[in-house]
Amino acid sequence: MSLMNTAKTGMLMALLGAILVGMGFMLGSGDPSFAFIFLIIAIILNVGIYFFSDKLVIASTGAKKADPVIYAKLHAMVERISKKAGIPKPGVYVINRRDPNAFATGRGPGHAVVAVHTGLLEILNDNEVEGVLAHEIAHVKNRDILISTIAAVFATAISYLAWMFLFFDSGRRSWVGIVGSILVMILAPVAAMLIQMAISRTREYGADAGGAKYSNPLYLASALEKISGNYQVHPQREGNKSMAHMYISNPFGGDNIKSLFSTHPPMKERVKRLRG
Repeated sequence: MSLMNTAKTGMLMALLGAILVGMGFMLGSGDPSFAFIFLIIAIILNVGIYFFSDKLVIASTGAKKADPVIYAKLHAMVERISKKAGIPKPGVYVINRRDPNAFATGRGPGHAVVAVHTGLLEILNDNEVEGVLAHEIAHVKNRDILISTIAAVFATAISYLAWMFLFFDSGRRSWVGIVGSILVMILAPVAAMLIQMAISRTREYGADAGGAKYSNPLYLASALEKISGNYQVHPQREGNKSMAHMYISNPFGGDNIKSLFSTHPPMKERVKRLRG
């Protein structure tokens, strides 16, 4: 799976780079110089994401390194599960948020970070926290984390660039550029969302299965029920939705079976598989 994910990561980087070049071409009304500028932007983004993906995500979420004394139990859990998975222990971070959630980021084993909300540690019991950590470490083991981070950063970039079309001086461009701008404004955010959906939905089941190997599957099932129940009652209203697919559960709600555009598989199905 890790080799396949590595190949898919390269394909995704090439695809998203091509999308940016196409946006530049339309922004410049067919002027190749605009496409070249966006090609440079795509290269910079790809290189930056590969080497600094964990730092980008950590900075955007306000995560802090988990004190090894205050969070000794958390560090011990991560180390124990990492040994079971046969990977180096990831960095351990905490985010001061009341909602229960967690994510992993980085290039892969040896360059990874697991971050948990303080609310997760307060609402879940130790067994359930272990189940969540096992899920996130399975993402690291499967090399899901780089491709998820790439999708998050590019989704953000595409959305911002789409807004640039709205405020660009359309009077200086041909009708081709104007029509292209309208199409990009409509389709770019949708394309970014579809990329997130395709990436996250196909990988969550794999991480659930991996988490079941490194811990008790019933721990993770119970944790997912509590996390999902919390967000059904208290969905987040603010934050970067481009990162929604990186979390174990969509913090903005909508990861149930009725949501057509969910970034996650139906929670009921995930829990059913784990309990089975």
